[in-house]
Amino acid sequence: MTAALQAVIVGAGPAGIRAAQTLVQHGLRPIVLDEAPRWGGQIYRQPPAHFQRSKKTLYGFEAGRAEAVHTAMADLLPHVDYRPNTLVWNAEGGQLDVLHQGQTATVAYSHLIVATGATDRVLPFAGWTTPGVYTLGGAQVALKFQGCAIGSRVVLMGSGPLLYLVAYQYAKAGAEVAAVLDTATLGDQVAALPGLLVQPAVLAKGLYYVAWLRAHGVRLQGGVRPVRVLGDDRVSGVVWRDAQGEHTLDCDAIGLGYALRSETQLADILGCRFSFDAAQRAWLPERDAAGRASVAGVYLAGDGAGIMGADAAEWAGERAALALLTDAGIGVDATGLARAATLESQLARTGRFRAGLARAFPFPSDWAAQAPDELVICRCEEITAGDLRRTAQATGTVEMNRLKALTRVGMGRCQGRMCALAATEILAHCTGRSPEEVGRLRGQAPIKPIPFTLIQPATPLVYKEPA
Repeated sequence: MTAALQAVIVGAGPAGIRAAQTLVQHGLRPIVLDEAPRWGGQIYRQPPAHFQRSKKTLYGFEAGRAEAVHTAMADLLPHVDYRPNTLVWNAEGGQLDVLHQGQTATVAYSHLIVATGATDRVLPFAGWTTPGVYTLGGAQVALKFQGCAIGSRVVLMGSGPLLYLVAYQYAKAGAEVAAVLDTATLGDQVAALPGLLVQPAVLAKGLYYVAWLRAHGVRLQGGVRPVRVLGDDRVSGVVWRDAQGEHTLDCDAIGLGYALRSETQLADILGCRFSFDAAQRAWLPERDAAGRASVAGVYLAGDGAGIMGADAAEWAGERAALALLTDAGIGVDATGLARAATLESQLARTGRFRAGLARAFPFPSDWAAQAPDELVICRCEEITAGDLRRTAQATGTVEMNRLKALTRVGMGRCQGRMCALAATEILAHCTGRSPEEVGRLRGQAPIKPIPFTLIQPATPLVYKEPA
């Protein structure tokens, strides 16, 4: 069966690299498609080759793991078909449509491991489109990839563990972090401690970040709600409120994010079955304990199938590869089977820890009720919260794809990757339904923006005057 087998891995982060390593160990030569110029994913993103900062400076506590992942892939290069700077933008009929160096091409597969990772989960507030407002992930990329900060006096706001990690990385790099403004409360985090103790070492790192920031004079404020960005041509400050009222803070840049959102568009286009995950407040592709999707020959690994973190991504990538080998009829010995059981146990334990994180940094479920009508939700199509509410109320729309058809929300360059969450929350709130009940936007190609000129019809279209 190996003669007809072509394994393809989408993503060269921790999940994709460990998947490739496992396949190579069993005699396969997988194709690894990587959107980035160098492997490592977002969490272990590598700077340009001429960059001089050390891994310890770039990755902090994770320097050792980053080095292990980077080295593993470097050792694999003679044994895999690695294709960097390659964007997968569609899938159909056992092949992927990709964009590489300005040219489109197709990549055929018999077995596919989807390790697409995650991106920022964003909730808009007034002025969020002002120059100087970045996502937390964008702020982190600037620091890791180019060694620069997004501003000289930065406010980081939203919620989730990434909020404190980015603040720590910025402060350690010498940037001025004016404040960390968290929508979660101390009470939320105390209540979550029993679940977080499942992984004490990870919890200890998070507590260290918080303690270090406090010791270095960084203002940490919980229980906040963003109100508006100050400044027209550039951020000059931010207004936020808490139980004591409204507050203003001067800054020239803002990093914004509410934990992470799985990149599920490829799984959707592949036809994978989805279900609603209440803990992550998101629709996620279904997979079994080994990573098998509902579509035969498709395997899901890492944060692209649910936010679990970098360690779990490595385990999930390895487990998915073992499942692929078994399904393809390639022998996995007793040691491999025992390893598979261990990996599943580790992933289950991480799942319990992630449930604790969801409790520690809860989604601000009052956001939609507070969003003013003039707030821009879909910046690509300039659709406001009021546009969505008025359309839903005037037409009786209670489903997201119908709302999309009527308003064009999610039809812009990002295909709803940035606005779908907020639009869903608005529709759910104004119709008195849950986010699960109003459904999700169906994925469509291109998954990410590509040049329009590259999408050519199979047969030239010639206009003819009507008879």
